[in-house]
Amino acid sequence: MTTKFPEKGTKRKVSTEADENIVKKSILGDLEEDYASGDEAYEVDIPKIDRSRSCPYLDTINRSLLDFDFEKLCSVSLSHLNVYACLVCGKYFQGRGRKSHANTHSVEVNHHVFLNLYTLKFYCLPDNYQIIDSSLEDITFVLNPTFTKVQIKQIASESKLSRAYDGTTYLPGIVGLNNIKANDYCNVVLQALSNVPPLRNYFLREENYSHIKRPPGDIMILLSQRFGELIRKLWNPRNFKAHVSPHEMLQSIVLCSRKRFQITKQGDPLDLLAWFMNSLHVALNGTKKRSSSIVTKTFQGEMKVFSRKIPNPEFSDEQKKKLLETEEYQETMVKAPFLYLTLDLPSAPLYKDELEHNIIPQIPLSMLLAKFNGMTEKEYKGKRDSTMKRFEITKLPPYLIFYIKRFTKNLFFTEKNPTIVNFPVKNIDLEELVAADAKCPNTCYDLMANIVHDGEPNEGKGSYRVHILHQGSNLWYEMQDLHVTDILPQMITLSEAYIQIWALRKTANTNDQQQMET
Repeated sequence: MTTKFPEKGTKRKVSTEADENIVKKSILGDLEEDYASGDEAYEVDIPKIDRSRSCPYLDTINRSLLDFDFEKLCSVSLSHLNVYACLVCGKYFQGRGRKSHANTHSVEVNHHVFLNLYTLKFYCLPDNYQIIDSSLEDITFVLNPTFTKVQIKQIASESKLSRAYDGTTYLPGIVGLNNIKANDYCNVVLQALSNVPPLRNYFLREENYSHIKRPPGDIMILLSQRFGELIRKLWNPRNFKAHVSPHEMLQSIVLCSRKRFQITKQGDPLDLLAWFMNSLHVALNGTKKRSSSIVTKTFQGEMKVFSRKIPNPEFSDEQKKKLLETEEYQETMVKAPFLYLTLDLPSAPLYKDELEHNIIPQIPLSMLLAKFNGMTEKEYKGKRDSTMKRFEITKLPPYLIFYIKRFTKNLFFTEKNPTIVNFPVKNIDLEELVAADAKCPNTCYDLMANIVHDGEPNEGKGSYRVHILHQGSNLWYEMQDLHVTDILPQMITLSEAYIQIWALRKTANTNDQQQMET
């Protein structure tokens, strides 16, 4: 059954059941609705639209008040349907018909220029005509930044500062994020991931993921959409302000995680990172096959896991000997994919120095990585039996994530290990960790992101910050929510590193990585 559009300048009765279809027609066909309350039918006023290339009210637009980072819903009705932004005061209103909230706002406060946040069309109210003017393109670009393939290629070598509308300067990609309440643990993860070139380049092009279909009612698609919007805003060289609010991105995380992660309650960046990467992989229709999404192409490696059960120490020597001869206690090997490597810190000493100060121990990164050399065994205790495991890497990903396990939780409190990990920021070679039969022509990595925890381990007592290497300028920056400062590489190694992202060094044999980044 087909529905005919009514002629311009006419009115017709529709029931509230057709509300959604009317709104869709409004967006696609410049129709407007006048909402009524209750279950009664309401009128849809469809006036003639005179398209004009000029408007006498363009000089009333106040760009310093425009903020498109927040949820796009009407400030009066709280509806997401057919929302317009007043370009004079920055508030959002629904509709533009004769009885709409936007039209009422226009008449009451004498604000006339509005932008449809979905169609990106400008209108003058209450006259209700479309405005077509090239001087407004900067506003639509801030709302929906777009990047060509040529521009994306240039990002890797770009080191030019951009100037925001308020006069402040910023480096695209190195942009502060608002801490709405207690979301610093989210901010550091988003800032680190937004600077991983393959992931960044993929999400800068909306057409890479906008066509992906998910089952009806699946909300996971919100993750890819909101993450793409955030990436484009962070790398926008023409922003009105030198910071971005991750409000919509955080809302999608809260919704898709079913409130496991909150804006008002500090969480663990590692928990968020693991959940986010797996959920984003699913949202992009990723499968168990290797390289089925940009997430696994970028971060997934593979290792051999050798396991052998050990008898209970309460058994006699003779019982242990018999058990070790059974098949159940023989060593087994499986190949397992990984998105990050967990590095275990040794227990911190409890003694103090001669000045009665607590000693902060230090350990080289190489000692922590020895866990994956194929020879070092680690005991994993179960309810009845314990298992000895050793690990050997068979495939290194283009971008390798280290999780330095600093926190231990029990029923009563959380403890933090303050051990400083000594690491170089460039050229760590993992050749000794790679299996002899693995095909890894390049095993050298450079640090590109370092997430740090400061303060006490209990929720809300500590804080998170992140160090990012900017590709174009080859300079390091420290970001803690809205605060962005440059930092020397030597200072990074003194921090209590928690999560690190390392980039595989580019050589003549790493063409795959170069293709991913472009």
